[in-house]
Amino acid sequence: MQVENIKTGSIFRITANNKDFGGAFGSRKDENLLTIAWNIGPDQNINIDGTNHEFKKNSITTLTANQNFELGQPESVIAWQFNRAFYCIIDHDAEVSCSGLIFYGSAEQLIICVDKEQSAKIHLLFQIFVDEFAEKDNLQEDMLRMLLKRLIIKITRLYKLQNEVLQVPSEELDIVRQYNLLVETNFKKWHQVQDYANEMHKSPKTLSNLFSTISTKSPLKIIHDRLVLEAKRLLIYTDLTIKEIAYELGFQEVPPFNRLFKKIATDTPSNFRKEMKS
Repeated sequence: MQVENIKTGSIFRITANNKDFGGAFGSRKDENLLTIAWNIGPDQNINIDGTNHEFKKNSITTLTANQNFELGQPESVIAWQFNRAFYCIIDHDAEVSCSGLIFYGSAEQLIICVDKEQSAKIHLLFQIFVDEFAEKDNLQEDMLRMLLKRLIIKITRLYKLQNEVLQVPSEELDIVRQYNLLVETNFKKWHQVQDYANEMHKSPKTLSNLFSTISTKSPLKIIHDRLVLEAKRLLIYTDLTIKEIAYELGFQEVPPFNRLFKKIATDTPSNFRKEMKS
């Protein structure tokens, strides 16, 4: 099920019972789509950017446009996918926009456990989506957008509730959201935590202390992971030389780029390219 507006470039899609949904790193083409994935089947694994995560029954995970994922049982997943043109053409509140909590508010991969009561409500909402796709009029896109906002609000509430149980203050979640979003938009030019700390009017130590209490990733590791993820994408999808990729990612010289890539990916850029294209 999909609606696409050629004039605005907006795309909204729902996938269900599709054994080909997702894809290993290097095979995903819809890089501009945000994803909300709900596992309605048995427990399974989801590999996100090369890291395995447990994806339990009735759990929901969200994926930003830069993430690649592969599911153990993709046919058991219902997914809502959309681009910024579809949802962010409206100036939404930060928490429920596509730069909100459920997409950038977690220092770790966000996976929310949904109880039976909430699962029934989400399934009912899914059915309303299906019914709306059957309508073919000029109000359909607006209606689907309203339903998507409702879904995002519901998931945001579940995420907040989950973090209340974990005793993570909402102010700290907002700092994480701001930091992750800044990294997403500035990682090519800002490679140091100090750059982001200055923008957020925080000290690097404050950010490091915060992330150490709620995440296994440090602020610097988040920057490095994003740089290497983009490097992998450029190595796979373009014919740019290693030197050109290094410059594209803000490195003035190739050796520092090579060292960072090997540290994170445990391989050299040239070997990675050969393996992915062989």
